[in-house]
Amino acid sequence: MLPDIEFLHLDLYGWMIVAGIVAAMVVARLIYRRIGLSDKLFAFALLTALPSILLGYLCAVLFQSFYSYLETGVFRWGVGATFYGGLIGACAVYLSVYFGVGHFLFRDREHIEKFNGVLTAAILGVILAHAFGRIGCLFAGCCYGARTDSPIGIRMFVDGEWQRRVPIQLFEALFLFALFGVLLVLTLAKKFEYTASAYLIVYGIWRFFIEFARDDDRGSSGISFLSPSQLTSVILVLLGVGLIFLYTCVLKNVFARAGKHEET
Repeated sequence: MLPDIEFLHLDLYGWMIVAGIVAAMVVARLIYRRIGLSDKLFAFALLTALPSILLGYLCAVLFQSFYSYLETGVFRWGVGATFYGGLIGACAVYLSVYFGVGHFLFRDREHIEKFNGVLTAAILGVILAHAFGRIGCLFAGCCYGARTDSPIGIRMFVDGEWQRRVPIQLFEALFLFALFGVLLVLTLAKKFEYTASAYLIVYGIWRFFIEFARDDDRGSSGISFLSPSQLTSVILVLLGVGLIFLYTCVLKNVFARAGKHEET
């Protein structure tokens, strides 16, 4: 939409990414204070997020390159980036560092006892950062929807010309801000324990159906009737459901034992 506007040598997409990261850190700090996490755990969680963001971005590029390879048969690095790839990569790195290094830093096992709180803060931060990122996509003119002549259309520069497109980016940003607000209230006011699962399920369902209105080339999933994001959405919804049972049947007992260990 406005891909060529820059401020301090950074385009509007970049500024939205910066705004999202800053907002995510502020929200995480707020939640950490409300649920009583120590400054040491907050600092550790924040430092763990830094390599996760960097390697997550590399995974986002890698996933898109792989999807393009499935479609064209040619592997090219740097043909774009996909949010789901970044999310999966960042989570893998975060969990590895969090539990691997945390085992040596937290002999009282605070990082295990308070893990659900850390995860809740991280997920809410991801949702907020993603919402700002989608506004950045709108400014950059990527991740656009189908052509339209309806009043909801927004002019975007696509394939070398200005076209009216369905602003999927804006719709998704509004959805993510709303989802963030609902989950934040549930977390702070209702002590909701399934924030991560709710995010995976609700956003996965939303993303699956909103993909039908997308019209940018995202490569192939290897399944003819599913886009890459739709396939990942199905997997994440199933993961979200699985996490509910895992947390209810297993992790609560682990956290409880960690708490008893700390008391002794």
